[in-house]
Amino acid sequence: MTDSSNFLVIIALLPFLGALLPGVMIRAGRTACAWFTAFPTALALLLLLVLAPAVMRGETIHAEIEWLPQLGLTASFMLDGLSLLFAGMILGIGLLITLYARFYLSGNDPMGVFFTYLLLFQGAMLGIVLSDNILLLLIFWELTSLSSFLLIGFWSHLPEGRQGARMALAVTGAGGLAMIGGMLILGDIAGSYKISEILQAGDAIRASDWYIPALILILLGAFTKSAQFPFHFWLPHAMAAPTPVSAYLHSATMVKAGVFLMARMWPALAGTDAWFYIVATTGLVTMVIGALIALFKDDLKALLAFSTVSHLGLLTMLLGIGTPFAAVVAVFHIINHLTFKAALFMTAGIIDHETGTRDINRLGGLRRLMPVTFVIGTIAALSMAGIPLFNGFLSKEMMLDAAHDTTWAGNPLIVAVLATVGALLSVAYSLRFIWHVFFGPVRDDYPSKPHDPPFGMWAGPAFLATLVVVIGIVPAAIVGPLVAVAGGAVIGDAEMPYYSLKIWHGVNAALFMSIIAVVGGLVFLALHGGLNRIWNALPRPEAKAIFDWIVAQVAALSRRVTEASHNGSISRYLAILIVASVALGAVAFGGSGLATPSREMLPVSLPVLAGWLMLIVATGSIVVMHHHRFRALVLIGIIGLMISFGFVFLSAPDLALTQISVETVTIMLLLLALHFMPKSTPRESSGLLKLRDGVIAIAAGGGVGALAYAFMLRDVDTISGYHLENSYTGGGGTNVVNVILVDFRGYDTYGEIIVLGIAGFVIYALMDTLLNGPAARRLRNTDYAQNRSRDRHPLMMVVATRVMMPIAVMVGVYIFLRGHNQPGGGFVAGLVISIALLMQYMASGFAWTQNRQRVEYHALIGIGALVAGLTGAAAWLYNSPFLTSLYGYVELPPIEEFGIGTAFLFDLGVFMTVLGAVMLMLYSLSRIARYAGEPINVDPMDYDPKQAIVDEKGEV
Repeated sequence: MTDSSNFLVIIALLPFLGALLPGVMIRAGRTACAWFTAFPTALALLLLLVLAPAVMRGETIHAEIEWLPQLGLTASFMLDGLSLLFAGMILGIGLLITLYARFYLSGNDPMGVFFTYLLLFQGAMLGIVLSDNILLLLIFWELTSLSSFLLIGFWSHLPEGRQGARMALAVTGAGGLAMIGGMLILGDIAGSYKISEILQAGDAIRASDWYIPALILILLGAFTKSAQFPFHFWLPHAMAAPTPVSAYLHSATMVKAGVFLMARMWPALAGTDAWFYIVATTGLVTMVIGALIALFKDDLKALLAFSTVSHLGLLTMLLGIGTPFAAVVAVFHIINHLTFKAALFMTAGIIDHETGTRDINRLGGLRRLMPVTFVIGTIAALSMAGIPLFNGFLSKEMMLDAAHDTTWAGNPLIVAVLATVGALLSVAYSLRFIWHVFFGPVRDDYPSKPHDPPFGMWAGPAFLATLVVVIGIVPAAIVGPLVAVAGGAVIGDAEMPYYSLKIWHGVNAALFMSIIAVVGGLVFLALHGGLNRIWNALPRPEAKAIFDWIVAQVAALSRRVTEASHNGSISRYLAILIVASVALGAVAFGGSGLATPSREMLPVSLPVLAGWLMLIVATGSIVVMHHHRFRALVLIGIIGLMISFGFVFLSAPDLALTQISVETVTIMLLLLALHFMPKSTPRESSGLLKLRDGVIAIAAGGGVGALAYAFMLRDVDTISGYHLENSYTGGGGTNVVNVILVDFRGYDTYGEIIVLGIAGFVIYALMDTLLNGPAARRLRNTDYAQNRSRDRHPLMMVVATRVMMPIAVMVGVYIFLRGHNQPGGGFVAGLVISIALLMQYMASGFAWTQNRQRVEYHALIGIGALVAGLTGAAAWLYNSPFLTSLYGYVELPPIEEFGIGTAFLFDLGVFMTVLGAVMLMLYSLSRIARYAGEPINVDPMDYDPKQAIVDEKGEV
């Protein structure tokens, strides 16, 4: 990759790496914590500015890290005009919020945790705007929902904070799930998951039969994230978060993610009637409803929240209109809304912080007591109202111009009138913010004595207020080039429309619409008292109540379904799963259109027939004698060994070796588990249930048998030939099975050992919970000394296992080392040594053996997974996909030349994980007996009659 590409990847990663710092640096003080939070953000912003000149010249910078390129899974990043605009907003406002939060948060707030969450969210938002792969975008999209959940619920001691976080996660998370489906459909239509390629396939996408489903699903994700009607209700409840969160998430970042998505997908999805009527109508309705509700809110943050909803609706409407001019106006208003709304949220936080209240009815007269805050808040509010000489006026005029030229269902007035009404209400609530908070007489009943905050708290909003004025006076010089390059990225190949970033556009329809809005807003402000009484008297639906009712109904339905289907019966769960699997398999099998058989049946030899009959007899015996658990376990072992013989007969030594090892370890662990269970099944199923289970078992077994039979009689294409041809040249080994496991399909093996390690940890955790719950009392009351053999650790068994131990270890090492070229490998070697260790525990008891343990099993699993993972990641150092192997030949005199490869290290990780997981499972099972106080020998065998009680830690 080029330097520019490297910079782009670093920009995307910096916030996530920086998230490691605040939790540590808080120990050095709050200021140091803030500095180290700002550092990765500032560095990312600096790198973005380094790349900005190329983007401003019209270039698009790409960066790509291959992961699974055959499946289209690559970490692809793209920086064009639109992503430059949003990335600059995310990082720039992030710096201001960091400074603001340093002074806003109290000493009781865990600042290190807050800044960690903030950087995680910042990284997720950067990932969204920089992604050039829709799958990668989806990952970052869901990360924004999760990290915003943490930020909104940061004050977890407040019920409204917890509820606001849950509501935001539920609504945006549900929309994100819908969007996943839409994006997958979109990628399938375009034939690529790369966004840059999807944007070039707009004509094919719009002509596809799947265009409407994809559009609706994607818009659900965008509308929920950007709080569009009817999903607008979550945003005001998210105001329970600390004000720095509100200022960051709800002015510059999270709620703008939906707007960004619509802008990004504009070249591919816009330009149809469906796009216009869905997007523009939703935006227009949201704009008016949000503004109307904002006018009658008495909480400052609630007023600003609904005003944000209204302006997000304005942006959605502009993008929905579908013309290049409206799209460019949307880009311009994104910048303007960022400046005045972030400043207003921070101003509201200052007022709350210094006066002790956000209730407008308890404020007023603050212009004399808080002059700096008054100037900042007034400038920002006037811009939100769209008053001349402030930047909000410019984009409002251009919005009204676009609305005036838009026809809805053949009517040229609907959009223009409703847009004017929205602008009128915007003037009214903006002026109310100024008049009711800062003007009027000074009161003597403020909760706290108002005064301007320290410089660190008002510096950020003051900077934004300055931008409001400067952009409002000389817009073309300040943001003109950025609007042009970002607008060009939105409209794609469409011709850039004519637009003018200046204060005076002459006498036109937009001017008269703006005058009506301002005059009407003043009238509404003068009549606010009477209008507020009418508003409160009117019956109207409460979105929160509707949401709570829906959640309650869904929860009740889920509870009924769960209680009906999940009664604790494992047999019922298995029956449902197997019946569903058999039904789906039957449908697929019946509609597959199998060709006629192309192979003859092989002759059945006497040994094969005998082995098959033994399997049938053993299986039938398990059914008959399943109630006696020990006999059933012995029969299961016989079946496993017979399968191993089958692998040997079919010339599959690797599978046979693995089967024998797994079977031995499994039987030994199950024998230990039976130690704590009744000898026989305490309660048998009824005859009807037995009949049901028998029918299901026969159907499932018959289906699998029929599938195998059908495939073995027909020639099918496989990839085995590729593996056979490339095992040595591509993986450096002659054992094709092992090369597949550690090279060709190494990612599968890596996932399997991770699952195995998790299984070991889960069993340990379950036992830990068991021994700290009600069952622990029953264990303490169990007399393990009764009915026990006096010769529990016999001399012959101890001696035999001591002799076996070094031999087994040597065999395990041999199997491990030969695995790449002969049957064996790390998995089997780990099982072989596990068997040797298990025998030591069975021979001499857990305490005696455990006291000689030198390696912690938890650590062994972790180190094994880490070694395997780092081995795979090392391939990135030479620009190869994850888990690509390197191999070569080494000559060490007097040893002859031998081959060595990185697969050896991967296999070592597999070996360590398997060994650690098996031994941790044994350790977990043995804790039950030790916890109950089972008598355990101090010496390795029963020759010395001394016994002692060993406690939970293995100490006498």
